Amino acid sequence: MSGNKVFSNLIWRFAERIGVKLITTIVSLILARILAPELFGTVTIVLVITDILQVFVESGFGTALIQKKDADDLDFSSVFFFNIVICIVLYLALFFAAPWISRFYKKDELTPIIRVVGIILIVAGVRNVQQAFVSRNMLFRRFFFSTLGGTVSGAIVGISMALAGFGVWAYVAQYLVNNIVGTVILWLTVKWRPKRQFSFERLKGLFSYGWKLLVSSVLNTLSDKLRQLVIGYQYDSSSLSFYNYGVVFPNLIVENVNTSIDSVLLPALSAEQDSKTSVKSMTKRAVRVSSYIMWPLMLGLFAVSGPLVQLLLGEAWMPCVPFVRIFCIYYALFPIHTANLNAIKAVGRSDIFLKLEIIKKILDFAVVLGTMFIGVEAMALGLLAEGVVNLLINSVPNSRLIDYPFSEQISDIIPSVILAAVMCAAALPISFLGLGSLITLIIQIAVGCLVYIGGSVILKIDTFTYVMNIAKGLIHRS
Repeated sequence: MSGNKVFSNLIWRFAERIGVKLITTIVSLILARILAPELFGTVTIVLVITDILQVFVESGFGTALIQKKDADDLDFSSVFFFNIVICIVLYLALFFAAPWISRFYKKDELTPIIRVVGIILIVAGVRNVQQAFVSRNMLFRRFFFSTLGGTVSGAIVGISMALAGFGVWAYVAQYLVNNIVGTVILWLTVKWRPKRQFSFERLKGLFSYGWKLLVSSVLNTLSDKLRQLVIGYQYDSSSLSFYNYGVVFPNLIVENVNTSIDSVLLPALSAEQDSKTSVKSMTKRAVRVSSYIMWPLMLGLFAVSGPLVQLLLGEAWMPCVPFVRIFCIYYALFPIHTANLNAIKAVGRSDIFLKLEIIKKILDFAVVLGTMFIGVEAMALGLLAEGVVNLLINSVPNSRLIDYPFSEQISDIIPSVILAAVMCAAALPISFLGLGSLITLIIQIAVGCLVYIGGSVILKIDTFTYVMNIAKGLIHRS
């Protein structure tokens, strides 16, 4: 598979993610202007629970279908019907557990919200195999139309209901409509349909690879959501809202870049899994390009976070600024995590993947336990420290599997990190001049772009040249 084709699909995936995330974030900001912070904390608890349950549907088998060299309709159909049954069981379990969850968090209003939002589990079961088909066949243009259509529909419904005074249900409706419409569009645009066939033998074969990834994903999601569940129980809903909105701004960027890389890189690497040299070359390029893009975006956001929150959310949300800055540094590390883990999965070593996840989750549990009684900000800083350690843990196997040691990975990202740090140092002091939020943002962004792009040209950063050449090629072909 050519590097240009991979990059072209990456552009489609990135365009889809950035469009979706931008619209979703705009809707979230509008709702934040209308609804009080504590209401967002209530909804967050429900979304965390459904996110954890969705992992059982969206991980394991889907990745196994992408990785398997000779996957056919029998494989896809078997997984589809199995997923539907699992989703119905999970929804029923959540439906009957809703009152208990409400009592645990001492919020009676959670019960109906849990039962309505839980419908997303069945939607995920219908969508999952279609997504695997699209990823396996590198048809990422389909994702662009389905997710963008769902996001726009959800935005219209959510904002309309918020203005009509539906309160927290506006956020719930926006979330559900987004996912349901996106799933319908995906089914209309993707040709694959389940056949009337099923094989336990095929499921067993896929399960032998996928179960390790499933357990890894469950552990990863539990770890990722554990802090939110603890904050929701240990502290007040406003604290949970500030923590979550600290994630919103950096996640707007990182999810677009990282999800694009993740969805495109795995099938691309899997196609070259028999060649260690090819897998290393593609992984190395992914690390360098994604870091070149991610670090200036994250450190740039670090610099502008104060005036940005003031402008978009208002004074009531300023307590989330320290969290924004912590998560900017934390998420800047994600492209290296993603590239390393995809290389491990692509060469068929899901056993190593699982072992790494277990080690990291033991560390994560220890960090949560050690910081949960200190304060919410301490929990966020603990996560950042943990992310740095995980960088080394994820890279260790690839020193042997594809001959790409940690030291070489660090040397590949150092130019981007240093240049981004200089950019941040130039832009950050502007926020203390008292020029007003909008003017400050404009000046900071202009200075940041000038420093980073100008520095790339002056220092002749080869990744900058590579990205520009690919972009020019895509423009000329269009």
